[in-house]
Amino acid sequence: METTRLQTLDRGLIALRAVAESRDGLKISELAKRLGVHRAIAYRIAGTLEAHQMVYRLPDGRLILGSGIFALGATADTPLRTLARPVIEKLADASGATAFLCLAQGEEGVAILVAEPRDTFLNIHYRLGTRHPLNRGAAGIAILAGRPATEDEPEAVTRARKNGYSVTRGELQAGAVGVASPLRLTGPGLPGLECSIGVVALEGLETEKTARLVREAAETLQQQLTSDAPEIRSP
Repeated sequence: METTRLQTLDRGLIALRAVAESRDGLKISELAKRLGVHRAIAYRIAGTLEAHQMVYRLPDGRLILGSGIFALGATADTPLRTLARPVIEKLADASGATAFLCLAQGEEGVAILVAEPRDTFLNIHYRLGTRHPLNRGAAGIAILAGRPATEDEPEAVTRARKNGYSVTRGELQAGAVGVASPLRLTGPGLPGLECSIGVVALEGLETEKTARLVREAAETLQQQLTSDAPEIRSP
């Protein structure tokens, strides 16, 4: 039976695969050559993929995989999740709270990895794939704190950037306390990800100790992901 194919979608998927397979990213001219189309068409395809966070444009114009790919594959064992899992699990046990890795997708944060402590009786359940606005909750505010400062940014973001972590209470769930630190991956071999790592627990969480644990976990994961950059090119 003959398969019906939509040319535009077909080209978009081929473009996405070409970017995923490129070692150092693709220029528009290189993408056009791969697709066998005019540069203007390749530019529109890349722009559409970028609008959906499927690709990320580096300052020099090269295209690499974007955060949308990782959010789309949140339930799969991507290299990012594989590297982060032991760090998240260790953070959960050390803090006695539910730990998470959150990824920015547009103006939302998406929980792509969650771990609950093994030796506590009652934990807050943070569902994998949960989405929330970046301007609410410790995870989102930490991601915003990892960006350059702006004149109209909320005070909570400015404070989180200064401290290296954010603390929120009851913003996403009544009685919940969240602590998170920013994690940003940019540069050659990295897909321009904006992430945060943190914990969420019930009232009574020792925030000073927890903030230290969260910052240490962020530093550990940052180092691991940076050193293993070639391994996290694609989900």
